[in-house]
Amino acid sequence: AGEIADSVRYAFYFGAVVLFIAVSWTVVSSKEYSPAELEAFHQAEQAVNPALDKVNPSHMGEGFGRRSAAQYQFGALIFAIIGGLFTAAVYLYQLDKQLYILSIGILAFAPMQYYCAFALQKTSAASKNIAAHGKTTLPTGMLFNVVDDMFAMPEAMKQLALVQFFAWFALFAMWIYTTAAVTSYHYGSADVLSKQFNDGADWVGILFASYNGFAALAAICIPFLAKWLGVRLTHTVNMFLGGSGLISFYFISDPSLLWLPMIGVGFAWASILSVPYALLSGALPPQKMGVYMGIFNFFIVIPQLLAASILGLLLKTFFNGEPIYALVLGGVFMMLSGIAVLFVEQDNS
Repeated sequence: AGEIADSVRYAFYFGAVVLFIAVSWTVVSSKEYSPAELEAFHQAEQAVNPALDKVNPSHMGEGFGRRSAAQYQFGALIFAIIGGLFTAAVYLYQLDKQLYILSIGILAFAPMQYYCAFALQKTSAASKNIAAHGKTTLPTGMLFNVVDDMFAMPEAMKQLALVQFFAWFALFAMWIYTTAAVTSYHYGSADVLSKQFNDGADWVGILFASYNGFAALAAICIPFLAKWLGVRLTHTVNMFLGGSGLISFYFISDPSLLWLPMIGVGFAWASILSVPYALLSGALPPQKMGVYMGIFNFFIVIPQLLAASILGLLLKTFFNGEPIYALVLGGVFMMLSGIAVLFVEQDNS
């Protein structure tokens, strides 16, 4: 009691080695263009379309950016007020401490926007001089560019952000609560020292391994489904398979049958890791592909932070703290993700 089992310890060691090998192979085998090559590509594009390197007149005025300094200041004030009041309420009313993750996250976005307002004001004069010479490089900094690009996301990317939000909220619910749900609901024990609990936890480990195996098979099927049904409808089908799988945990009483819903979860997992990026790549301007792919990862992290903040509270408030309902909620969110993708604008070219 009180010690980490050897099987768990060696599993982590094995995982660390595999991760190191995978990352090393990616570094060695991936082609990376040098700054000189990228500049040559840009010059070639500019030769075809000289407007690529010109300042858009709509970006002029108080500064260079999609939003004005006043808009950033107002946004910063709103986030500061909401985040500050939320944080104070969690402290004063002794709410669930996990809500600090959400409240401080909201509060943290305020100084970022204040910085953007400051950067715009500082470069307002410089932007006119730079525009006169036909260039777009301004000393606003990386943070400004990321935040400004985030506010100017293509419409399809905004729609995909909602798709990702529902999907990764569901995944986080599954990863965090499956062990507690299966051990308590199917094995009838919440005592971590009991044999029933440990049998259930071991079975969950096998279930998680199985859905990754099914995902590998699903990855082979998804291109054929996309050719037949279209990319968006394929994702909808896969997310409904995954959502149905998670919800079915509530209805399956025999734990030995729980591998069946993991087939659907595997299809959803494979789809989440591929289809949204396929839809996104066709909607992004080539010169902003790297930035927007990075920003898109925000919509993987944010829903997980939100889930960490509120899932426990939701279970305590509405479901008497029973973890099986976290899987049901996860299933519902997966299906919502499948519905949301149908409204994503798609470049059919």
